[in-house]
Amino acid sequence: MNYEDLYGELQLLEKRMKDTNSALQKLYKAIAKGTEAGDLKDLSKNLAAFSGALKEQEDIVGNIQEAVNGFDSREYYESGAFAAQLLEQCEENQVDVTGEYPIYEMFPYKVRLDAENQDVYLDRKRYSCVRPRSFVQMVKTGQDRLKKAVFNSQVFVNELADAYDLALLKLQKRANSDIYLTSLYKFLVPMGRFRKDYDQQSFAFDLARLYASDVEMTKNGRRFQFGSSRNISKAIRILDSEGQEQFLATIKFFDPQKPEV
Repeated sequence: MNYEDLYGELQLLEKRMKDTNSALQKLYKAIAKGTEAGDLKDLSKNLAAFSGALKEQEDIVGNIQEAVNGFDSREYYESGAFAAQLLEQCEENQVDVTGEYPIYEMFPYKVRLDAENQDVYLDRKRYSCVRPRSFVQMVKTGQDRLKKAVFNSQVFVNELADAYDLALLKLQKRANSDIYLTSLYKFLVPMGRFRKDYDQQSFAFDLARLYASDVEMTKNGRRFQFGSSRNISKAIRILDSEGQEQFLATIKFFDPQKPEV
């Protein structure tokens, strides 16, 4: 089962629908012209042609509905065909994907398949979609838009440093301590309602851009260092400038002029 087969069939029917619609438009103008001129013979001829075109259009609509009804979208999801073709489209469009059915990551997005309702969730947004190609192309477009968005690595690292200092105080940790990035995110965006606009996946994307930048220190001269963790659930997966995955778990800021205690 493949939606592209249905798509090809529907395209042919929709082309016929478009052509018939164009014919109806022309016949309508001819009918209006005959009415204005009082040419009842021509008017009757065009009305008969219009009626035939309407019948053809009705038949096309019936054929389209029959084709749609014949495609079992629930089975398409539950059989795994949708997921398999989704992964194929990711490879074809060079969209990095990781995870297992029904949850995937297409950095920086989280994707979840809902077989029961034939929906796909992109982060928290639901899409009614049974065409893997269109969904992956939408993801690709979103990724490209994010990459083109203005991003100031220096400003971002300064904001991270401020959140880090607050976290040290709140968590009662000594200076230069490693702090989990997942914990730091909550200090960077303390109010829950703002996390809808700047969620953890957006945070991961900005971390990736910082990781790939040439920024090495904050405005006051402190350096920063990312760290890893044995607990993979605490790590944030990013893609580096080469498209290779990296797992960042912690960060610390330190003054290179002062020895660590």
